[in-house]
Amino acid sequence: MPVRALRAVPAAWACALALLMLGPALGRGFVLTFDMVWVPDLAVRSDFLGLGPALPRAVPSDLVVALLDQVLPGMLLQKVVLLGALVAGGLGIARLVGRSVLAQLVAISVYVWSPYVVERLWLGHWPVLLCWAALPWLVREGVRHRDDGRIGAALPFLLLIGSLSANAGLMSAVTLLAVGLTARRGPAVRLVLLVAAANAPWVVAGLLHTGSATTAATGVFALRGEGSLPAPLAALSSGGIWNAAVVPGSRETVLAWVSLLVLLALAAAGVRSAWRRLGGRTAWALLALWGTGIGLAVWSWAAPGSLGWFAAHVPGGGLLRDGSRALALAAPLTAVMVAAGAERVAERARVAAGEVAVRVLVGVGAALFPLAMLPDAAWGISGELAPATYPDEYAQVRELLAQPPPGDLLVLPFTSYRAPEWNHGRRVLDPLPRYLQPNYVVSDELAVDGRILPGEDPRTPEVLDALAEPDAESRARELEALGIGMVARELDVPSTPEYDAPVAGRTLFHGTQLELVALAAPVDRETTSGSRAVVAVAWTAFASVALVGGWNVFHIIWRANTRKRRRR
Repeated sequence: MPVRALRAVPAAWACALALLMLGPALGRGFVLTFDMVWVPDLAVRSDFLGLGPALPRAVPSDLVVALLDQVLPGMLLQKVVLLGALVAGGLGIARLVGRSVLAQLVAISVYVWSPYVVERLWLGHWPVLLCWAALPWLVREGVRHRDDGRIGAALPFLLLIGSLSANAGLMSAVTLLAVGLTARRGPAVRLVLLVAAANAPWVVAGLLHTGSATTAATGVFALRGEGSLPAPLAALSSGGIWNAAVVPGSRETVLAWVSLLVLLALAAAGVRSAWRRLGGRTAWALLALWGTGIGLAVWSWAAPGSLGWFAAHVPGGGLLRDGSRALALAAPLTAVMVAAGAERVAERARVAAGEVAVRVLVGVGAALFPLAMLPDAAWGISGELAPATYPDEYAQVRELLAQPPPGDLLVLPFTSYRAPEWNHGRRVLDPLPRYLQPNYVVSDELAVDGRILPGEDPRTPEVLDALAEPDAESRARELEALGIGMVARELDVPSTPEYDAPVAGRTLFHGTQLELVALAAPVDRETTSGSRAVVAVAWTAFASVALVGGWNVFHIIWRANTRKRRRR
């Protein structure tokens, strides 16, 4: 095979794995699964800046999507994000293992076709997947910065992509700083400032809502075993997510044990060569990240009480409650070591057999091994990612609200998740409020294993108290006092009077699935000028990161053109 064609094989393999895993998700419609809610046109609203009363867990991702879908339709943008994340993650990890095509193929398979990716994809944590995809690239850019002290053209954009949620931003920041910090003061300060600016929106918004954060039932989100695989061993194989509903069936069979044992054996065989390939300082940094990821995950399982105390007493500590999410930090080193081990085993097999074909055969087997151990990840996680089409009434109500009445939107029943028939009966965070334009109030209580975990929006209990009023008129008055000016009711969602009670008002729309009522006199929900100013500074810092990247790109192009002119 020509060298150029051979070098293209890893990229083709990364694309093939991404296409195979997503499958029907790339078809027409929206993938709506658990926390993944995309709509045709996400409207820009002030709450997306972090100015709403609820703890802003989707800052800055919501505003970024709302701006980007002015360029690309929401349906297409979602598919670009999902496909791009998987392909970019595979290509990034291939860059860390050197020029061996065999090692690159194995690394791509281990990194992409993993329980972590499948479970987070199924749970709908696409900002975390973007962070996971950015980590290998951040490692490379960090090494480059450590060596020459310069911020590369790609680094600012990679940092923004990896920082679209609080947890993702934290993992991206830790990775880049662990690898890229240098003893030279100037480059180190510039790197820290860049990281701070990329994470400013969620940090500032979180500080403005510190009183809203809850640490209730931290153990509910702890690392879990999968099948007969104990939780610590599940973590070593990049699994162990807290939500059993998104664990592939194969992870509860003997395949999980076989996968773990083989991957551990290959990783052990590849330690020495991986260390040499990475270089001592980079290897130590990745080892520290690996230990941090595994340690945080196991901590959530072994001592949830102490983690709960930490989350309650340390600002931002609640970000650690989902223990297995931190396993992304361990993924780069794991993939590099397994790939190095597979390459070593393949080379020994070639020497023993005296045939190059044996090396190729062993390498192909190692690259296919993760797929064989997790077969239900294929084709949209066995159909779980099949896209859905929104009902026509959603668009009709959105058109009515092109010029919405004053006040926020309340959606009833006042529960957080839905399982509509038009979404194939799959559970998803209620998409209606995001589909419409106004700021909204939704329940952020979470039901896990039969337990109701309290939410973090201070208006949630106040709305429940208002719905408990004895008549529709008094309910309307109480809701108006909370700043609510519209009530949308989903008529096809079963509920109880506690979460869904009639509210008096002017009916704007009544269909078979939706009803929209306008209330008479909602109270204005005001934000302080100080909050607005601080949030504006944070978003300016965030935008400046993109400007730094754009300037670097311009400078590279300008220098290249200058060199061309000089040659003439």
